Amino acid sequence: MAGVTWFVLRRLFAALLVMLALSLAVYLVFYAIPADPARLACGKPCTPDRLEQARHFMQLDQSTLQQYLSFLKGVFAGRTYGEGTAVVHCDAPCFGYSFPLARPVTTLILDRLPVTASLALGAAVLWLLVGVSLGVVAALNRGRLLDRLSIGFALIGVSMPSFLLGLLAILVFGFWLNMVPVNGYVPFTESPVDWAWHLITPWIVLATLQAAAYVRLTRAQMLEEMNLDYITTARAKGAGQARVVVTHGLRGILVPIVTLFGLDLGALLGGAIVTEKVFSMQGLGELLISSVAQLDVAVVVGVTLFAAFLIILANLVVDVVHGVLDPRVSHG
Repeated sequence: MAGVTWFVLRRLFAALLVMLALSLAVYLVFYAIPADPARLACGKPCTPDRLEQARHFMQLDQSTLQQYLSFLKGVFAGRTYGEGTAVVHCDAPCFGYSFPLARPVTTLILDRLPVTASLALGAAVLWLLVGVSLGVVAALNRGRLLDRLSIGFALIGVSMPSFLLGLLAILVFGFWLNMVPVNGYVPFTESPVDWAWHLITPWIVLATLQAAAYVRLTRAQMLEEMNLDYITTARAKGAGQARVVVTHGLRGILVPIVTLFGLDLGALLGGAIVTEKVFSMQGLGELLISSVAQLDVAVVVGVTLFAAFLIILANLVVDVVHGVLDPRVSHG
């Protein structure tokens, strides 16, 4: 138990260091671009005096290091822009303030997160079930028709661009067959049925694309696992095929599947940019695209760091689960 605890603490400390280094890199990269957020917020006509006032109000007249330290302080303790009657407060955790939208970046992220989370989690369940199931079926029917069909599905998923598959799904199921909604999002709290019905098509599109990797991984791992000595021993002791596959085979390939699943889900929670755009869903991906178009640097930095945080968090969870499933990792 002590070994697992120490392993978790080490991974947590490493994750914090990575997040700190990444936040510095992202901040420096985006604030080094030629676009001036103060000039964009200054309006027209933008006289030199007004530009200087805007820069001072947005705290852009500070050095880059001071701006970054103010950003870090805002994440943990909140931040205040301006002074007097025009003061703007941004409560912790503050990932910046969008002056074009007149809202804290954290608020913008939290407003869009339910859309992206609904999209990612629903698709994740589908691609995990479909990908692992097809991979097991392919491995157990190596060289047969089911194996070839599963491999063909994986090849289509790997090679098909997400925007093309999304547009085809909208065209066929939305317009030609008129079976499903073609865009929009309904909150779960308003109507669970409409929530799922508006998400079913993007779920299937994302699951088709992501499941391909799981089919190939599961098939390869399962073929290797089923040829190991302990599987042969289990069969010699009279274990049925279902027990061998579920109890022994799937348990043996659980670690690589969990690793891939955690990283894929963490990345997708940061915003499914193309899918959200195709299906006109107002999630984090759409927020990032619109902020880039408007040169709203604060939002771009905030969303990028939030997505990076989710990926690092997913990586941390995967490491911990990996250590629990395989004690050799946590004691290494």
